[in-house]
Amino acid sequence: MHMYKYLILIGLVSMLVSCQEDESDGNLDEQLRIQLTEASNGQGLSFFQLPKSDDYHLIPQDPNNPLTPEKVALGQLLYHEPGMGVAPKYAEGKYTYSCASCHHANAGFQAGVRQGIGEGGHGYGFRGETRLPNPLYSLDSLDVQPIRTPTAMNGAFQENMLWNGQFGATGVNVGTEASWVEGTPKFVNHLGYEGLETQAIAGLTVHRLGIDNRVRNDYQAHFEAAFPQLNDEERYTKEMAGLAIAAYERTMMSNQAPFQRWLRGDYNAMFRNEKRGAILFFGKAGCSSCHTGPALNTMAFHAIGMPDLVGSGIYGSSDDNDAHRGRGAFTGLPEDDYKFKVPQLYNLKDSPFLGHGGTFRSVREVVEYKNQGVPVNPKVPESKITADFVPLDLTTTEMEQITDFIENALYDNNLTRYEPGALPTGFCFPNNDQLSRSDRGCN
Repeated sequence: MHMYKYLILIGLVSMLVSCQEDESDGNLDEQLRIQLTEASNGQGLSFFQLPKSDDYHLIPQDPNNPLTPEKVALGQLLYHEPGMGVAPKYAEGKYTYSCASCHHANAGFQAGVRQGIGEGGHGYGFRGETRLPNPLYSLDSLDVQPIRTPTAMNGAFQENMLWNGQFGATGVNVGTEASWVEGTPKFVNHLGYEGLETQAIAGLTVHRLGIDNRVRNDYQAHFEAAFPQLNDEERYTKEMAGLAIAAYERTMMSNQAPFQRWLRGDYNAMFRNEKRGAILFFGKAGCSSCHTGPALNTMAFHAIGMPDLVGSGIYGSSDDNDAHRGRGAFTGLPEDDYKFKVPQLYNLKDSPFLGHGGTFRSVREVVEYKNQGVPVNPKVPESKITADFVPLDLTTTEMEQITDFIENALYDNNLTRYEPGALPTGFCFPNNDQLSRSDRGCN
């Protein structure tokens, strides 16, 4: 009898603890709903929701490049197509690289390495982590960028592209026409498109990509379906290829991440610690003052003194590279010096290189940097540092919770759904050099 009463007591205690835990979860959900409503200025949870990738009417798009299934399908193929690598500096590079060389699904559409390499790189690994300069190339022939390759994901929520925002004729670039210099990629802004479209069109030339007879023949049906209103002379151009690639990029969204599922009503999608981190992110820590909206980004530019992309193993960059001036290098305005665009925050842990210089090796390091509020780049004068970059006074536990939210609740683990099954050319993607083919298991 005593054992029976003991078991009943244990059962009641377990039920009480369970109820308390359920109540705690419910309280966290309610706290987060309140915090999100405040952070969205009363607009509510929908303000932070990413649309489904085929809900074209909900995806922000350039009115001069309306989305269609056929255009998106063509763009998906061209984005991954090494057959677009038609203008390499060395013959060995032909048909070996693509847009996806530096923006691929396995790295959260980042490069997977600190400095992405298009033409002139070889190898892939599992997430792009073993892509290195091909010894057949001189280092000054590599197709690299002087600052870290940003993710191409959730680009539909960025009207202007790149860390300095130089691509796009609309948005914050209205009034910067004097910087759209002929003979530079920025001149493409004169076509009048938004950032994704401008970047895709300009990038085909910058990264030595284009359309030759092989691609034209293999893709004829796809181009005709995507641009039925054009004749052949108008259809097979870098502009149309760029528009298709941009259309595809607008559908690349991390809309299956746990936080996105929670926003749609699945309150079990996030763990308790992630919810606590979200409450801090949108509340006490003030992260959402810059990182907001569906992609948790803004079109604002801030100087917070992060290190630049320089040092051992970095090619095509140096301490005095103009790109390290950020927005100021584009606009020519001293007040824009050392300011970089606020990035989106999904799938950051897919690539262990963060910040415009790729010097941070984890989300936790970035959270700690923001918490300390002390700039470390000696080239950035104190007068240029954003006034809001101040110590946050977060505890170790609070930093862990915010890190947990960013790393895991904002992590979409199924980005390979945006990859094509195969390419019309039969080439291996994202790279088609011999070492990458071996790494990827391509024939």
